[in-house]
Amino acid sequence: MGFLERYRKHGVRIGFSAAIVVFFALHVTGVIKLGFVDTLENITYDTRLRFTMPGGVDDRIVIVDIDEKSLAAEGRWPWPRDTLATLVNNSFDKYGLDLLGFDVTFVEPDESSGLPVLERLAAGALSDNAAFKERLGSLRPQLDRDQLFADALKDRRVILGYFFNDSPAPDGSVQQIGLLPPPVFEEGTFQRRNIGFHKAKGYGANLPFLQKSALGAGFFSTSPDEDGLVRRVPMLWEFEGQYYEALAVSLARAYLGGNTIKAGYPPESKPGTGYSGMEWLELVDRRIPVDERVQALVPFRGPQGSFPYISATDVIRGNADPDVLKGKIAIVGASAKGLVDLRATPLDAAYPGVEVHANLLAGILDNAILENPEYTVGGELLILLVSGLIMALLLPVLSPLLATATTLTLLVLVCAVNIATWVHINFVLTLAPAVLMILVMFLLNMSYGYFVESRGKRQLAGLFGQYIPPELVDEMNDHPETYSLEGESREMTVLFTDVRGFTTISEGLNPTDLTQLMNGFLTPMTEVIHSHRGTIDKYMGDAIMCFWGAPVHDVEHARHARNAAMSMIEKLHQLEDEFRAHGWPDIKIGVGLNTGLMNVGNMGSEFRMAYTVLGDAVNLGSRLEGLTKGYGVEVIVNETTRAQVPEYAYRELDRVRVKGKDEPVTIYEPIGLDRDLVSEDADELKLYNRALRLYRNQEWDLAEIQFLNLHSRMPQRMLYSLYAERIVHFRQSPPGDDWDGVFTHETK
Repeated sequence: MGFLERYRKHGVRIGFSAAIVVFFALHVTGVIKLGFVDTLENITYDTRLRFTMPGGVDDRIVIVDIDEKSLAAEGRWPWPRDTLATLVNNSFDKYGLDLLGFDVTFVEPDESSGLPVLERLAAGALSDNAAFKERLGSLRPQLDRDQLFADALKDRRVILGYFFNDSPAPDGSVQQIGLLPPPVFEEGTFQRRNIGFHKAKGYGANLPFLQKSALGAGFFSTSPDEDGLVRRVPMLWEFEGQYYEALAVSLARAYLGGNTIKAGYPPESKPGTGYSGMEWLELVDRRIPVDERVQALVPFRGPQGSFPYISATDVIRGNADPDVLKGKIAIVGASAKGLVDLRATPLDAAYPGVEVHANLLAGILDNAILENPEYTVGGELLILLVSGLIMALLLPVLSPLLATATTLTLLVLVCAVNIATWVHINFVLTLAPAVLMILVMFLLNMSYGYFVESRGKRQLAGLFGQYIPPELVDEMNDHPETYSLEGESREMTVLFTDVRGFTTISEGLNPTDLTQLMNGFLTPMTEVIHSHRGTIDKYMGDAIMCFWGAPVHDVEHARHARNAAMSMIEKLHQLEDEFRAHGWPDIKIGVGLNTGLMNVGNMGSEFRMAYTVLGDAVNLGSRLEGLTKGYGVEVIVNETTRAQVPEYAYRELDRVRVKGKDEPVTIYEPIGLDRDLVSEDADELKLYNRALRLYRNQEWDLAEIQFLNLHSRMPQRMLYSLYAERIVHFRQSPPGDDWDGVFTHETK
């Protein structure tokens, strides 16, 4: 079948495959959104993340942990601000910390010392008590814990934390508490740029005097994905047209000593154009890759504990290891479960939020944040289209085994390319759409092949499987519409074979042995016929009838039939030892072949039908098989068969008129390929042909001498004695001057 013809045959499957490719391409380009694909993509992302994490502990960043031990020692949270002042003072003065961040916010004043109550007394009931006022004045510096904390923050490298709300409170109110730090980008900076910033409606920031005392501040708000897991964190948040930085960005900017932060755009990104998005933020010589919503993927180093942890109470009480904190960055955060600062992440359902920020900070410092810019859609689409094209073109024409191997190979390649871009160039390409598309196309092709195409094959197998070998059914399946059981006339070759002396054989065996003998004979004979592309017509007791040229057209039907006949004789000789081992008699067969015009189709009655051949040519084939015993040969073919397989040497046996036919036919015994004929056989054949000419010229004496000489040389060849006997008969009863050399057989 030609290349284009094969693909035209599978046009429906290729069309379905193309539709699947388009469907997933629309998802990748964002035209449609398939929630289940996004869910699978999250799963594949988490899997890749876990397998590619560097692991180990990064000791540049320390978690000062408000843990259960600290709560037990210092009391429940929130702690008095003088306690936090001690934590800040010790961190810098005692332990030589370089930079301190707070993953907590201080939105309310600390009244735990009772100072507000004392001041109300001084202004009210005790306003006339000078001693009370004097004593309060001396105690105020110790009791004003907020001021103690603010004083500890002054001139120290401390970054406070705060949070944004993107929705109103349950009561509908919008809270704006505390003082926001100065924005890093002013209003109008991103005018006419299509950037999907997170937009805040409210915030919870630190007390103004605390914020003013600190070096800076950054928000610690995260943005979980639809499944509730934190995989990325906004780097900027918009509030009333101004833009504020994340806690990790603020810490990195302070650590690197850069006063400015810049937005990064690719050269083709222009305000007001189709592609105007931001792709990175720039801090000194560090780049923070961001997505279309200015979010950075969290470069998780490993499970919880990827950074050193120190209990906050140990810092407060001076019991911490100085080597852990000296010259380092510390972030104060909570791992205690009661403080609700645990986040669901790809690594753990209860992962400390403070360590999320530590991972982001480490990733910024190392330029190790994975990139997922908007233009990666082009790469994802290319992989999708190439994979889809390969699957659409190859799967319909491959066997199930090769189709499976191709699919597995393609899956491995797609995954390998995806992971290589992740590991070596820090690019995140979606994996689930391509993998899912490949699997869906594989299932489609396998299902279509089984339920649709194999249905036609099963129908053909049901119609012809009992007659022809499976490989011919496979060929027929290429064009099932061209085959039917309806009758038609075509030139074909028919073969009849019969066991000689079967009645005597059957009388000498019990039924079990006879059954086993026939099975042992018919099975290998059928295998030979099938191996030469023959169609079994029927078994008739010890006889087999088969033909070539239908249902599959076979221009070499005569050659295949002739080869099958000779192989059957050879196979029968190979079975002799096996039959003798079972105590069975030797089997001899005669094979008759005839090539001619026949009627072939499903014939019979409404009670029983059979795919068979009919016609004079079929009857002649049966008669030729019957003549093999009389001529002492194993195979007889007619002149048409001989003419269509001219490369073989033949012995002309006779010109005969078989019972039931008036027209004479010339019959032959096939010997072998001309080129393989040995000189002795060639000489014998020449002598025989000369004797046959003398016989037909009625030169009885010379012909008789020739046949007797041949018989003396080859006494086992029955043919020579047969002609010698005829000559004796014709001397007594001459056939006449008009004799055409034809011998008429009166029996079948």
